[in-house]
Amino acid sequence: MGKSRAAAPKRTETKLKTKSAGASKRTSKKAGKDPNKPKRPASAFFVFMEDFREKYKKEHPNNKSVAAVGKAGGDKWKSLSDAEKAPYVAKAEKRKTEYNKTMQAYNKSIAEGGNGAEEEESDKSKSEDEDDDE
Repeated sequence: MGKSRAAAPKRTETKLKTKSAGASKRTSKKAGKDPNKPKRPASAFFVFMEDFREKYKKEHPNNKSVAAVGKAGGDKWKSLSDAEKAPYVAKAEKRKTEYNKTMQAYNKSIAEGGNGAEEEESDKSKSEDEDDDE
């Protein structure tokens, strides 16, 4: 019995060492994310969910479940006709075109060797102003 107890910790130690070594290799391969890169625009469903969450919270103030809101929103989205989805699709397309413009500016600044922070910030403030008007 004494021998098996002594042997067990050595095995786990070697396993832990190999796991940590493998994990460091994986993280070194990934490139870091650029914090200045513009975020991708929301799809029509997520634009719909922005409005739906507000309505749902007003109707169900005691609900704390994110899953319940998501499930109710998904069911509502499926039941909408194409005509009812049209405003959300239009907003999503508008956001996508804005995103494409900011990405072009971002890629241009990266190609020139800049960090892209200044151009993205000015484009972001423009889009926020447009959203406030709606």
